[in-house]
Amino acid sequence: MRISIIFVSLLLASCSWLMPHKVEIRQGNLISAEMRARVKIGMTQQQVKVILGTPLVNDPFHANRWDYIYRFEQKGKLLEEKRMTLYFENGSLQRIDDVAPAK
Repeated sequence: MRISIIFVSLLLASCSWLMPHKVEIRQGNLISAEMRARVKIGMTQQQVKVILGTPLVNDPFHANRWDYIYRFEQKGKLLEEKRMTLYFENGSLQRIDDVAPAK
């Protein structure tokens, strides 16, 4: 009985030393510099969607705003985050706000 308790205690203590595997997490739309260069003011929503794909965020309160977000996490730490916001008026691209497009 005593040996069993000692064995279980050692077994449980040894489990705390192990580090679980943490997966790389890439989320969102990765927009390359080439893709960003192809997007021009005046393009239609459909033309933009062909180049960049469907936006990650579709806000029902701001239907004319498309947000493309990319995040890269490794071992639970955020290593990279990029955002690009497109603003449309009457179906035509009017403004682009972005933070350092991906290479």
